[in-house]
Parts: sequence; C-alpha cells; structure tokens
Amino acid sequence: MSQYAVKVIVADQDEVKDALTDVLRTGAQRLLAEAIEVELNEFLAAMAQRRTMDGRAAVVRNGYLPQRAVLTGIGAVAIAMPKVRSRDDAAAVFRSDLVPPYVRRARSIDVVLPWLYLHGVSTNNMAAAVAALVGPAAANLSAPVVARLKTVWQHEYEAFRQRRWDNTRVVYLWADGVYTGLRAEEQKLCALVVIGADAQGRKHLLALEDGVRESTQSWREVLRQLKRNGLVRPPLLAVGDGALGFWAALDEVFPQTRQQRCWVHKIANVLNYAPKSVQPKMKQALAQIWMAETKDAANQALDEFVALFGAKYPKAIDCLRKDRALLLTFFDLPAAHWQHVRSTNVIESVFATVRHRTDRVKGCFTRASLLALMFKLGQAAQKNWRKLRGHRQCAAVLNGVKFKDGIALPTKTTKITRTQLVQVAA
Repeated sequence: MSQYAVKVIVADQDEVKDALTDVLRTGAQRLLAEAIEVELNEFLAAMAQRRTMDGRAAVVRNGYLPQRAVLTGIGAVAIAMPKVRSRDDAAAVFRSDLVPPYVRRARSIDVVLPWLYLHGVSTNNMAAAVAALVGPAAANLSAPVVARLKTVWQHEYEAFRQRRWDNTRVVYLWADGVYTGLRAEEQKLCALVVIGADAQGRKHLLALEDGVRESTQSWREVLRQLKRNGLVRPPLLAVGDGALGFWAALDEVFPQTRQQRCWVHKIANVLNYAPKSVQPKMKQALAQIWMAETKDAANQALDEFVALFGAKYPKAIDCLRKDRALLLTFFDLPAAHWQHVRSTNVIESVFATVRHRTDRVKGCFTRASLLALMFKLGQAAQKNWRKLRGHRQCAAVLNGVKFKDGIALPTKTTKITRTQLVQVAA
C-alpha cells in the first residue's frame, strides 16, 4: 500500500503520450494524495474526542472507495478516496474539499467546454476536442453529457441574474451591446453586458441580458434590474459607445452618473467616414487627442484635427465633435485609471468570440442557451481579471477628491471647534 491515505494508480501506458506527460500526471497524483492525507488527518483529529465505551477511538480508517479517475487539464488523475468507520452509534463520513463526491471533472475542464463550443466545436465533437487536449479519458463527455452541462449553465445563469449587489459600491461601469449571428424573428439578438469596478478596484460581471438593438427600453430594464438587486447608489462614471439607448436609460435610472464615450468605438466610427488611404494618418492624429497628457493639450490636438481634415471629411469631423466633452471626461480621474475608462475593451476582449461562433453556426442556439454560454464565458474570464491600476485611488474618487489632468487637487481642511464636536456627538 502507498504511504499516503489515497492510493496512487499509474495511468495506462496507452494513455501516456510522452514522458513529460507521464511525469506531470504521476506528480499530480502524489500531490493530490498528500493533500487528501492532510484533510483526512485533520478530520480524524477533530473526531479524536469521540470514544467508545471501552476507551477506543470511535472513528477510524476503513479502507478505500472504489477507484475513480478525475479528468484534469493534464489528463485523468486516478484516485481511490479513503473511508472512515464509526464504532459508536453516531455516524461519521469523511468528505474531501479537494475532490467532492461524484466529481469526475476538474472545474477547469468545465470552463473549457463553453469556450470550445463558442469557437465552433459542436456538441457531438466536444469529446474528441477535449480528448486532443487531455487524453482519451475525455470519452465520457458524450453529447448527452454536454447537453446536461448546458442545462446546468442555464440554471447558474438564472441564479446570477438574481444576485444581490447591496454591499458592492460601483465606482466605474462599462456597458456595451454584443451582437450575434443568431436571429429572432427579423432581428439579430443583442446581448446587453454590464461590468463594474468596485471600491477595491475589482471588476465584476454585473448584468448579461437579452436586448433589442440596444434600445432605451432594453437598457432601462437592465439598469432597473440592477437597482432592484441592490445596486442603489449610482456609479460615479459609465463608459460606453455612442449608442443613444444606453445613455438615455442611464439618465433616467442613474442621472448623477458621469459619462465617458469609448475611444475605440469613436475612432472606428470616425475612420469609417474617410477612405482607407487617409485612415492611417487620421488614426495617428486621433491618438494625439486621447493620449494627451492634459485636457488642454487634448483640446488643442482636437482643434488641429478639425483644421487638418474638416474641409474634406466633414462627416468625420461631425462624428468626433458631437461627443467632444464626453470623450475627455477621463482627464478628471486619476491618471492610473485612464487606460481602463477610455474604452469598453474589458467587454470586447471577453465576448468578441461570441460573434465568430454564432456567425459560423447559425440556428444552433436558443436565446437561453446563448446567454448561458456567454455567462460561462464571462464567469471564466472574471477569474483572471486584475484589479484596476491604482486601485487604492478608488477610495479617493468615492470620497469626492477632485482630479485635474489625472492629479489630485489639494483639499481644503476645515477647522472644527471642541464645541462643534460636542454638538455633533449629542
């Protein structure tokens, strides 16, 4: 028997693709065995006070459960979980937090599945695709298994929609509509996505809802639902593209929230009014605006852009000037936050793959399954989101500290007399 409480079972040589995989898998088995041994010893130590009538330990080891393989990112890791036995009338069952009962796949594998699905791998081909990554043990991922997983994702998505945000203070909010190739009647489905950063600089997926062409009514329902779920205090800043529906809804639900237009969307819209031969020069001139060190320098660069291109491309100029003030809001925030609030890239980087998948395989989705898959994609991405740069300055922003060109302005201190303190305490 192994020196560990968990039996280490070497995988079949047919499943080992190379020596490196063999070493990694064996090492993972031994590490897992050691970790579960620690869990078991802690459990037995907690039960040490329980004694039988003749003074013996009431809870003792009792062999192993039948062997099972857990599918992980480096292949199948086979284990046999230890059992315990109660010598008295009170039952005792050992449960491992690392390998809960009935678990057959690591969570990382379940994260891979929606990613593969959205990249064009159908339900019937899912097992083959995962097998190419982690080995033949993926054969248990049959089409019915994947279909059941999709049902689980839908339940998780419905639970997410009811999540409470009472204790979350949102500083910055990003909103965008993600269009897909899936059609409902005569319109393409549009998923309305909202991501927020809290007072500690952590990003959260706040909302993911089905919308209709980013209409005001659709965005209004999304924001009102957030409010019903506890997000009562308005975000300090919202970042989005030029879609009027969102901004109209924001003015109704959170009128105190300041606005910042997305520079990535704006640049694309401006360049759309110019021929391709001019676009590189125009893009370079636009960079002088959004990369300026101060708001005055940005305004000067914008005036120079108008003077340079205004005569030939008036529509491009109109597109830029109509949101002039709202494009430069970020100058009133900490400089460390500028790269985060100048665009909605936090949404684009996560959900861009949805367009490729649904454009490639039309008609394979329902509204519910698409939203559930997008939710799983966002949930997986959220685990890797980093805090905002300069996240400690979020508290200053919330406390009303004013910033000019990214630098905090000195605040006036007010002297309070002892009498005033007594009156406040009373």
